[in-house]
Amino acid sequence: MKIFSKIFLSIKHFWLPIILALITVLTVTACNPANFKSAAAQVPQLVRSILSDPQTFNFPLNQDASTTGLLLLLYEGLITENYQTGKVEPALAESWQFSDDKLKIVFTLREGLKWSDGQPLTVDDVVFTYNDIYFNKAIPTDVRDVLRIGESGKLPSVKKIDERRVEFIVPEPFAPFLRSATGYPILPAHTLEKSVKTKDQEGKPIFLSQWGVDTPPDQIIVNGPYKLERYDTSQRVVFRRNPYYWRKGSKGEPQPYIERIVWQIVESTDTSLLQFRSGGLDTVGVSPDYFSLLKLQEKQGNFKIYNGGPATSTSFVWFNLNKGKRNGKPLVNPVKSRWFNNLQFRQAVAYAIDRQTIINNTFRGLGTTQNSPISVQSPYYLSPKEGLKVYDYNLKKSKELLLKAGFKYNDKNQLVDAEGNRVRFTLLTNAGNKIREAMGSQIKQDLSKIGIQVDFTPIAWNTFTDKISNSLDWEASLMGLTGGLEPNDGANVWNPEGGLHMFNQKPQPGQQPIQGWEVAPWEAQIGQLYIKGARELDEAKRKEIYAETQRITQENLPFIYLVNPLSLSAVRNRFEGIRFSALGGAFWNIHEIKVTD
Repeated sequence: MKIFSKIFLSIKHFWLPIILALITVLTVTACNPANFKSAAAQVPQLVRSILSDPQTFNFPLNQDASTTGLLLLLYEGLITENYQTGKVEPALAESWQFSDDKLKIVFTLREGLKWSDGQPLTVDDVVFTYNDIYFNKAIPTDVRDVLRIGESGKLPSVKKIDERRVEFIVPEPFAPFLRSATGYPILPAHTLEKSVKTKDQEGKPIFLSQWGVDTPPDQIIVNGPYKLERYDTSQRVVFRRNPYYWRKGSKGEPQPYIERIVWQIVESTDTSLLQFRSGGLDTVGVSPDYFSLLKLQEKQGNFKIYNGGPATSTSFVWFNLNKGKRNGKPLVNPVKSRWFNNLQFRQAVAYAIDRQTIINNTFRGLGTTQNSPISVQSPYYLSPKEGLKVYDYNLKKSKELLLKAGFKYNDKNQLVDAEGNRVRFTLLTNAGNKIREAMGSQIKQDLSKIGIQVDFTPIAWNTFTDKISNSLDWEASLMGLTGGLEPNDGANVWNPEGGLHMFNQKPQPGQQPIQGWEVAPWEAQIGQLYIKGARELDEAKRKEIYAETQRITQENLPFIYLVNPLSLSAVRNRFEGIRFSALGGAFWNIHEIKVTD
């Protein structure tokens, strides 16, 4: 290192850009997943990227939506969704039948199902997964929030009928019964049952520490198309085809066809782009700032950019509305908490964000303004044409709302509250996501026009999620969630006690208690409407219920929705069988995709 330093310092200044460029190329090449191939193992593989390390390989404990797709390579449930048609299809269960009153559903498992260690997968595993894990209050899982039924929050009962049939019973009509309740991954009783029953020194199931990222891959027993082969921290997660996976091709050949999948951990979307262009990645999400460049290179690079229309993801700014205290200390500075909990303040912020400029500049026109938590693909989506309130850019209206709420401007044109406190807060997002970083910078600039100082601070993903869901030590954030067809899949966001009720989070099992936690009337109303919507079997009435939830969310703005980008991905032409959709992306049907070279 000393020798290199002397040489480097003696080089003339005009060589510096060349040296830096060379270092960049060497760094990208060294991290290039294309180099992750041994001479003895040239097998059909797919190489893609993810922004951060997984937090766990234990699906029920995972709270990171960005790694859900990775985990679903390992696990499968009774049913699945066809993301091209939107219909429910058989998975581990070959068939199902509802009772006449719609309160019972009996699933029949396929014959000969096995776990990745060769052990039989049986009805006992299904009963164990639901009764001992998903329904276990000692296990903090977001899955349970979606499965709660009615005002009482009762869970379905699950019981074994015989060696191949299992029965689910709900206490009252539950419209999303099939789609929401029975697609969650089934877990192996023979491997995990002991960890659920055994308690640690604090009286918690040791299941909570099972299948972490430090677990040897061969100890993680799965039923999906792939099993974990290796995990190199901050480098890659490697999956190998599960030889006991149940699916077969048209000629009886085992599926999936792709032998190995490598998820390269790349903490910058810019680096992912470099790796894709150099041939190291087989697919990359096409963000708007990359679109023009990649479009010109489609033929030369032997890839295709797929466009699925508006993405199912949401993006939003939200404030910490939690009025509670921990150990006598307010989670949010009381002065700022009063701002955030002022409806006119939130509405003023919404009017001050120039979403069209964000679309034009950050998204290069490849997006639309977003106004609802429900995906546009959903039959329950309420459009602005149908009466949904929108917050188009209007600085005059924004300032009027602030003045009406008791705020005022000082002689420096800075916004202050009635007590003279300067309106200033920190806006967090996850570092490495260039689109979000650009959006945050734009929002900072927009809000400065109404006298608000925003300290925009991108931080590491794991630190960010810990603040949002655990320590609750934050003021405002910029993030997004993934949507879908069924509104009840978002019940854990809108149930005041849900694990993703981020704007006013109640402590989850195992977290420190909060004193003085309050639920606003509109907040409770949304939660009640989600219960009512899940109970209603008449589709027209159900649509109106969810329309009302969207009206309330847009009036009260727990989330200030921003932009809905187009769903764009670039995929190498050597993959056959791609059925791209905004709901599932390029590889939702991974079992039937083939490598052609």
